Amino acid sequence: MKKFSLSTWFYFLIPSILGIILFMIPLKFGEEWKVPIAKFANILAVTLEPVMPMAAMIIIVIAALGSTLFLFVRPDHTKPSFMVNLFKVTPFWAVTRIIGAIFAIMVTFKVGPEAIWNENTGGLLLSPDGLVSFLYTIFLFAGLLLPLLLNFGLLEFFGTMMVKVMRPVFKLPGRSSIDALTSWIGDGTIGVLLTSKQYEEGYYTKKEAAIVGTTFSVVSITFSIIIIEYVGLGTYFLPFYATVVFAGLVLAFIMPRIYPLAGKKEEYIDGRPFTGDDEKLPEGYSALSHGLENALKKADANRSFIKMFIEGFKNVLDMWIGVIPIVMAFGTVALVLAEYTSVFTILGKPFEPILTVLGIPEAADAAQLMVVGFTDMFLPVILAEGLITSDLTLFVVATVSVTQLIFMAEVGGLLLGSKIPVNFFDLVVIFLLRTLISLPIIAGVAHLLF
Repeated sequence: MKKFSLSTWFYFLIPSILGIILFMIPLKFGEEWKVPIAKFANILAVTLEPVMPMAAMIIIVIAALGSTLFLFVRPDHTKPSFMVNLFKVTPFWAVTRIIGAIFAIMVTFKVGPEAIWNENTGGLLLSPDGLVSFLYTIFLFAGLLLPLLLNFGLLEFFGTMMVKVMRPVFKLPGRSSIDALTSWIGDGTIGVLLTSKQYEEGYYTKKEAAIVGTTFSVVSITFSIIIIEYVGLGTYFLPFYATVVFAGLVLAFIMPRIYPLAGKKEEYIDGRPFTGDDEKLPEGYSALSHGLENALKKADANRSFIKMFIEGFKNVLDMWIGVIPIVMAFGTVALVLAEYTSVFTILGKPFEPILTVLGIPEAADAAQLMVVGFTDMFLPVILAEGLITSDLTLFVVATVSVTQLIFMAEVGGLLLGSKIPVNFFDLVVIFLLRTLISLPIIAGVAHLLF
């Protein structure tokens, strides 16, 4: 193994350990246990509560205006840059951002149909202590601090260590563990983009790309914290996330072996057949030594903390502009449908007997929450507010919403917009299968906890 200076070891170990503490280790604050970044976000959210709805509305409007402007700019007139990536989206997502902005304006100024802005629909999302307001504060801390986990070798270390696990267990090359870890620590959208890029560059077969994109573009720790906090079970974060990880691993083992993923072609984007060559460790290296060397090389290349904070601030803007307007748009529509129609009640009816057999309280009300997550991951917990009173059921709803993974507001939409070989019907089937397989696991854990 190549020798590295003591300072390089510090650049690897200190930011990585600090990142693990901030994002993954619940600490006791007063009478409750919270992951530190969630506590920071709560403190800031309370401080900014009076101004948050107006500030949130302004940023959502900026996202819509920027995306509208770039709709009329020809692709050959836009050089790749951070601002272009931030605002230049497909017409569908631009329209979605515009709808989110219209809803935010209607809620802020209470104009237009009351069905849009009342306290049970759009008003619930954009209230001073609502989900959208909280997202801004959690994304601020998460975005700024994510480079601690991404830039100093943690991914490279664990990615290399996973080489011998991924192929036999998940039918994937070792490099896919980097995608999974990036999604887990950072964001599922990053995982999809990484997968698409590697597929286009010939590193993944069609089957591998479809498996990684739909199975390993997992919901990040940041979003998971938001979900469990929103249902008031923040003190259960550790068992909650342990259940998410366990159910996710079971799904990752099963899904590549059944329809529709099992039927994807084992060939590369250019038609080359899969040869079965696995990654090999360099001569004289163990998985541990090779992983450490990769991690230390990464840390050595990222010695600038100024660069880290610039990248962190870009992460913040990316989440503020890219995610929150979508939540506002899809969330408001879904809440209106839930409040004024029976759409989700009808679609969720088949889940009622399943939840009853699994001993889940309030099964009739919870059934509709099993399907609404296909639209947006946040909607099950948003709709659960005021509808579900049982902590056990809230735990199940929150955990299922994370393990379902395929939601059209983000990962699903990105998959359809990429070159990864999955279609809309594939995503529907995968969503339903993930729900049915994970439900008994999650219900079992919930009964042990409550």
